Order: sequence, then C-alpha cells, then structure tokens
Amino acid sequence: MEAVLIKHLSEYLKTQYDKEVTTFEIQPTKSQFEGDLTVVVFPLLKIVSKKPADLTAELGDFLVDTIPEVEAYNVVQGFLNIQISDAYYIDFLTQLQQNPNFGFTPKTATSDTLLVEYSSPNTNKPLHLGHIRNNLLGASVANILTASGNNVHTTQIINDRGIHICKSMVAWQKFGNGETPTSANLKGDALVGKYYVLFDQQYKKEIADLVASGVSEKQAKNDAPILQEAKEMLVKWEQNDSDVRALWKQMNAWVYDGFAKTYTRLGVHFDSYYYESDTYVLGKETVDEGLSKGIFYKKDDGSVWVDLTDEGLDEKLLLRSDGTSVYMTQDLGTARLRYTNHPDMKGMVYTVGNEQDYHFKVLFLILNKLGYDWASQLHHLSYGMVDLPSGKMKSREGTVVDADALMDEMHATAKQISQELGKLDGMNDDEKETLYHTIGMGALKYYILKVDPKKRILFDPQASVDFTGNTGPFIQYTHARIQSILRKADADLIAFDDTVSLHEKEKSVLKTLGQFPATVAAAAKQFSPALVANYVYNLVKHYNSYYQEVSILVENAQTKAFRVALCAAVGQVIQKSLGLLGIEAPNRM
Repeated sequence: MEAVLIKHLSEYLKTQYDKEVTTFEIQPTKSQFEGDLTVVVFPLLKIVSKKPADLTAELGDFLVDTIPEVEAYNVVQGFLNIQISDAYYIDFLTQLQQNPNFGFTPKTATSDTLLVEYSSPNTNKPLHLGHIRNNLLGASVANILTASGNNVHTTQIINDRGIHICKSMVAWQKFGNGETPTSANLKGDALVGKYYVLFDQQYKKEIADLVASGVSEKQAKNDAPILQEAKEMLVKWEQNDSDVRALWKQMNAWVYDGFAKTYTRLGVHFDSYYYESDTYVLGKETVDEGLSKGIFYKKDDGSVWVDLTDEGLDEKLLLRSDGTSVYMTQDLGTARLRYTNHPDMKGMVYTVGNEQDYHFKVLFLILNKLGYDWASQLHHLSYGMVDLPSGKMKSREGTVVDADALMDEMHATAKQISQELGKLDGMNDDEKETLYHTIGMGALKYYILKVDPKKRILFDPQASVDFTGNTGPFIQYTHARIQSILRKADADLIAFDDTVSLHEKEKSVLKTLGQFPATVAAAAKQFSPALVANYVYNLVKHYNSYYQEVSILVENAQTKAFRVALCAAVGQVIQKSLGLLGIEAPNRM
C-alpha cells in the first residue's frame, strides 16, 4: 500500500504543481490516532507553498477520490492519517497465502555476489561468548542478505600463525608431557587453550622474578625467558623449521576438530576457509609492491611502515624489523586473494568487533592507496564487545564464558523448564533432547541478536536463560501454539472472501505482517539482525493479544477460515524471521 500511495502522490504533485517528488515519509499511524498509515506532510511544505492543514487535507481528498482502498482520512497538524479498507487487508492475506516467498527477494541472473566473513578465530584457544556473538551476527547477516536477493558466500580467515600461537606451543612443549585431547579427555581447542593460559601464568611469574632481582618492569616484560622462546619460535616458523612446523600442524589439527564441533552446535557453516599461514605470504608481496610504488617506506631498522597522517590517522607498521608480519600484512593478502577468487564479487562484509575499528579504517585506506578499485566495496560490520558482570573477558587469564559450556547450560535450562511445564507427553527421549537443544539455542541466539550490533552487551548468564518476555522461547512457543491450532482446524476449510468482517485485533496483526518485507530490506541495508528480532517480537505480541481476545475456531465457516489463515500466515512469518536469525521454530513445545 505504501508503494501505491507514493505513486499517486508523486503523480498528483507533478500534475498539480509541476514538482518532481519521489520520496515520501510514510509510517504506521500511532495508536492514539485513528488510521492505518500516516503521510508526514511537513517535508512537502518546502516544495508546495501552502499551510500545513490545507495541503494535508488536499492530499487526503485526492487519495480518497483516487484509491478505492483509502476509505477516509483525518488531519493532525501536518500528519495525514489514512484509513485503509478491510477489503485491502483481506486481499493482502489472500496474496500472502499464495506467495511462499513473501518478504524475500528472489535471486536473478544479475543478483550481486557478496562475501560475509565471520568467526575468524585464533588457533590458541576455544571459542567463547565473544565468538558466539560474532558467529551469530555474521551468519544472520548472511541469511538476511540472501533473503534480499543476493548471492552470499560465507567465509572466514583463520589466524593460525603468530606470536599468540607460539605461546601455546611453547607452553605445551614445557609443561605438556605429551598430553593429547584423547589422553586429557578434552576437546582439542580446550586443550590448546589450557596451555595458552599456562603460558601467561608462567610469563607473569618470570616477570615478577626479574623485577625482584632489580630489573625494571618494562624490561622484565620484554626479557622474560618464556616470551623470548615464543619470539624465537615465531622466527623459526617463518623460516619453515621442520620441527616447529610439525608441532604447529599437530596442535592446529586439535583445534580445528574442536572448532568444528562447536560450529555444528551453533548451527553455522562456511563456504570457504582462508588461513593466515597462506595469506601472509601474499601480504608480504603486497608490502613489496607498496614499497616499489613509494606508498610504503622502510625505517633504518628494516621495518616497513605506511604514513597515513595526511588522512588524519598515524603511521602504521606493516612488517617488523625481523621481517615477520603483523595482522595488517595478512589482511592485505587475504583481501587480494578473495577478490582474485571471486572476481564477480560486489562487496564484502567483515564481521569484527569494534575494538578493530581503526584497523579496518587503515586496511581499507591502504587498499585504496594501492589502487584496488574494489576497496570502496568493503564494509566493516562493527559490533560491541561482550562484558561480564565481573568485567571484561580475558582469554589469556581464563576469565571467559566458554562457548561449549554456555551451550551446555542453555540446554540444561531448557530441559528443566520444559519438564516443569509438563507438555512433552508423547515425545520419546530423542525428540525431547532435540527440543531442549532447539529451545536452548533459540534462547541464546535471540538474546544476542535482539541487541543492536553497535551496542555492548553485558552478559548475565542468569538473565540469558529467562524464558519470559522478549525471549526466543517466548516466540518459539507462539509458533508452536499456532501449529497446534492448525492441527485442530478442519482439513476442508472453505475459501474466505471479502465479506469477512475484520476485528480490530486482526487488522493490527495484518498491518504488522505487512511490515515484514520492509523490515528484511532495512535489516539488509543496515546489517542489523536486531531489526528482524524486534520485528518478530512485536508481531508475536500483536498475535498473542489477538489470540487472547478473539476465538479462532468458531462456528461461522467464513470467519473460521479467515482466522485460521491469519494464524497460518503469522506462523509462516515467525518461522521466516527466526530462520533469518538462525533459530528453529518448533511445531510443539
């Protein structure tokens, strides 16, 4: 209906005032006013010199006379509140029934190809709560971009080399005694993470010992023997030392096996994997290219830098004096390799926390300086960090919420609450366990994704498992309730027509359903799953208010058919919305 209003208003202003206007502000009418849609007329006063009330009434008269679905209007200052006929909403429900792709844009031969990068962990520790937010955001954005008609390729860069990896390796050599995931009965990523923490503990002890012997703290942090061992190991790795490379491959294999199990539980997947151990080589070639072009420069100690002070930034290190690379080196190489592999790509989304905002400003700027025209198509999906009530998470100190442990907790809580509700009669044990996983993951994913990506999250484990209010299980339960209604409805429901009289609550639900396509489009434009999450919660609130006040399975065949169809449409949109968030919509709870 918004498109119809825009078309007629645009034509009217052209005919009557010879003014080209194609953009109008149209929004749902506020609950305190009568109407369904509101046209904000104030912006038009800059184009048409009239009093607000006069122009608003003039446009209202025109719409009532021209568009059959517009029954009436009222004017509140510069706002034109339009009342849409019941017949329009009844026809809308009929069309929705016949359109399985409602809200989604089909792909075409000319659809854009987009890459979405997410996860991108270090191979020195298991995934934690921060990684969960990253994965859920990236996977959901990929779903939303796909629903908006794009060809989407999901990818990640695995940070499998560097000083942080060497720290775990050195600690395992010193303290591991040949321990393996099998002998320790630990997931491989958890075992390697254990040694990352042990490294930090030993490092701090050695610093304290050096300081006690009279060395300054700054010098002690640099001279600690275990850190020197890690630095030496990094140099040997880049020199392709066979022993170091063998240990590196072994420990990384442990980690990859652990990651795969966590990704399966999270319900995320990747179409391709890139490894820093490969791309840093191309990154070094890119640095050489920049040196030859005079874009980068080398200091006396042999380190390579780029000067971005003219762009309001600072000097950025690209290669250390010993020739080893930094994060920026591999990111330059990875970006080049991805565009080589996907020459048809129209853009790429990096899902990385806002602590790296500056890093991506520098990366995109350097790529522009190097002359890569595709650099303008890169986007950093910056999101807020996840904090604990006790403070910021720190992996090296072991003060993190482990992803696997958190999913275990969500599963256990879902099981406890479901058993207390006592509505699982007739399910076997396997079906119950599947449902506990579905509910637990729905709670976790919705809790994370309903928050605007730009905002920090204070993660309180107790609050996250609250199954009332604005939660995933509340939305899932509404879907299950709808499926129960559909199972009870007669199989031979008649087709309803426009003689059905709409209840006020039905109209409210239909108006909310009509907002779904625009919500998906806005979420894709803003890279924000939170828009979808809060939309579906709003839909569920409207539906439950309707369900509480209006009987669905009534005797009147026309009314019953319409109401069952409305329930089915709500269930369909709930399922689609949750699907975009990576959440399953169970048929029974």
